[in-house]
Amino acid sequence: SPAGGPAPDPQSRAGVPTAAGASIPSYPAAERAVKAVAEAVRYGQWRRALADDDGRVPEYEDIDETGAAAQLAALLADVDAGAALTLTDWHARELLARYGIRVLPTLPAPSADAAARAAAVLGYPVALKTTAPHLRHRADLGGVRLDLTNEAELRRSYEELTDALGKPAELLPVVQAMVPRGVDTVVRSVIDPAAGAVLSFGLAGVASELLGDTAHRLVPATDRDAAGLIRSIRTAPLLFGWRGSDPVDTPALEDLLLRLSRLVDDHPEVIDVRLEPVVVAAEGVSVLSATVRVAHAPARGDLGPRTLPSY
Repeated sequence: SPAGGPAPDPQSRAGVPTAAGASIPSYPAAERAVKAVAEAVRYGQWRRALADDDGRVPEYEDIDETGAAAQLAALLADVDAGAALTLTDWHARELLARYGIRVLPTLPAPSADAAARAAAVLGYPVALKTTAPHLRHRADLGGVRLDLTNEAELRRSYEELTDALGKPAELLPVVQAMVPRGVDTVVRSVIDPAAGAVLSFGLAGVASELLGDTAHRLVPATDRDAAGLIRSIRTAPLLFGWRGSDPVDTPALEDLLLRLSRLVDDHPEVIDVRLEPVVVAAEGVSVLSATVRVAHAPARGDLGPRTLPSY
């Protein structure tokens, strides 16, 4: 032991005392020591990158901040303080479009004839989907039929859907135009009581939900934040050509994230936005569904900066 110091406890995990009064970390296994060193290296890399480049919040000339403010004021005119309003699909699409976020339109299909008329308007190929809350985003239950190329296929799928899952009034089916295939993702922004507005990203699907494979950044997000966000999830290789697949349009995805960040930062009345799925193809992104909740903006007493480690 150091001169004049107590003998270290060989069973102690707190560390070995030194003459200076500090301690040397000790670990019960080499694997834990290696993991600790790796985390320290990652933290150091993050600190250096943060010091070198904080990134920038881009400016957009095509957003309609004034129009969005007027729309939100009108929507919240009859909403009590403390209450939240879930926007209709039409109002959600209109609000998001003001910030350059286009949500693919859907047409209701309460009957097979209505589905055929909707497909004629949108153009084949189309997708037939249920929008009932208990089936929403549950393609594994058979509530989504894709690549229907003509009216005969559409009517047959409609009959199969209603026979298997229930009546049209229960399923709330819609018809939507097909988009280029790609990787299904989820983009979300929500107000966290402690941190404020948070931007989140992950891949769509059960596997990501079970693993909790979602990354987060604070709003307003910089271009550096957006790039790091999509690369920090464990399933990120699927976006960059994993096992010979085509890499997707990550710049378009980053642009979508930055536009949503700008919307939420400009308008604190927007308390929750969920874009799911967002299909990221080799060229471009397609937002197939959007849920938006709004409320009167709460008063903020803390106006200081917040930080969220992104390493």
